[in-house]
Amino acid sequence: MNITPTRLNRGDTLVLATHNRGKIAEFAALLAGYGIRVVSAGDLSLPEPEETADSFTGNAAIKAIAAAEAANLPALADDSGFCVAALDGAPGVFSARWAGPEKNYPDAMRRIHDQMGDTPDRSAWFISVLCLAWPDGRTETFEGRIDGHVIWPPHGENGHGYDPIFAPGSGTRSFADMSDVEKNTISHRALAFALFRDTCLPATA
Repeated sequence: MNITPTRLNRGDTLVLATHNRGKIAEFAALLAGYGIRVVSAGDLSLPEPEETADSFTGNAAIKAIAAAEAANLPALADDSGFCVAALDGAPGVFSARWAGPEKNYPDAMRRIHDQMGDTPDRSAWFISVLCLAWPDGRTETFEGRIDGHVIWPPHGENGHGYDPIFAPGSGTRSFADMSDVEKNTISHRALAFALFRDTCLPATA
């Protein structure tokens, strides 16, 4: 009787089901020290599946399952988004689409600013859902969320996406003002990753 794995082992290969260089760099830093060989969907020339779900969990599963089936390897996908209270949670699951095919996040951030107008409610949050898919079709999901507020104008040279207009908590420093180490301690993706780590990763060396 074969026992299917529930945890990755040192020496295993894990596919990151993304072509986003920012996410690849962030996950590479998070996965360092676990003895896992990491390759991206871009490295393997895997196509990007259409994200047709109406939730972060659904879209993460679509990406992870597609990569796991195509590569015949376990695959980890992230679906994350920036949610603004004054915009009824938009852009939310459409965060990447707001940036368009050219990934023009400065325009997307300007759109958020313009649509918010002078509303006093600046509250916003990031959500990240990680999905680990195995080649046999099993999946496990982990969700992280961090609350904060929209700041304007954008500032900071680090991070990616909407990081320059989001300050966690009641602070004034944006995610883009923070070093990778600082952000990876508190971010939505770090919180989801901690749950994934405790469930699915081997002990560090």
